[in-house]
Amino acid sequence: MKSYKDLDIYNLAFTYAIEAHKISLKLPKYELYEQGSQLRRSSKSIKDNIVEGYGRRIYKQDFLKFLTYAHASLLECLSQLEMVDELYDIAEIKELKQKYEVLGGQIFSFIRYVEKNWRT
Repeated sequence: MKSYKDLDIYNLAFTYAIEAHKISLKLPKYELYEQGSQLRRSSKSIKDNIVEGYGRRIYKQDFLKFLTYAHASLLECLSQLEMVDELYDIAEIKELKQKYEVLGGQIFSFIRYVEKNWRT
């Protein structure tokens, strides 16, 4: 692994953040800066925390801390998607929620892998 870009969890988080951003722009104008902004920020925070953790990977506990932050941001993003799904009829929401559910499991598995196998 030469770069954070070699991590599947990063690549998926990046792709899903783009999807979440585009979906957020379909919200009514009055929601763009409330619910939309929250969705955009939480989705982008997932990938950003993976990157920051990778940058600190020489320190196993820091790596784990930022992976945990990424997982927490994913949960926040899911919560935002659930709210949007309840309030608005946007077809892509359900599929994106499912993708984030799977990604959450992958991040959790990667955290467990780092805990058991990471050598600094």
